[in-house]
Amino acid sequence: QVQLVESGGGLVQPGGSLRLSCKAPRMILSTFTQYVMGWYRQAPGKERELVAAITSGGSADYADSVKGRFTISRDNSRKTTYLQMNSLKPEDTALYFCNALMPNTGQNYWGQGTQVAVSS
Repeated sequence: QVQLVESGGGLVQPGGSLRLSCKAPRMILSTFTQYVMGWYRQAPGKERELVAAITSGGSADYADSVKGRFTISRDNSRKTTYLQMNSLKPEDTALYFCNALMPNTGQNYWGQGTQVAVSS
């Protein structure tokens, strides 16, 4: 059973920053490096959407709404994925989920989510 543990959410004012972390404590390191790691979010009444994803080699992709403000990264030695969020806006308010996707098989796993609220 793959376990993904998110942390770092909270309440922040518009224009502020947060860094989310996603750890895979029980995953074998050699397996972790094969996963595409992603961050999704779901706001109340809306569908879950992809925010950013990063391959094992470090290639990253972003939703248009966060380009230039968010940065996804991974530290394979720590089996951890990060999402640095800058210039936060109220519309970034959502429950943020970490996802691990094995590209060859389509097998994927989700964390429990961490809440981000952007409000003055």
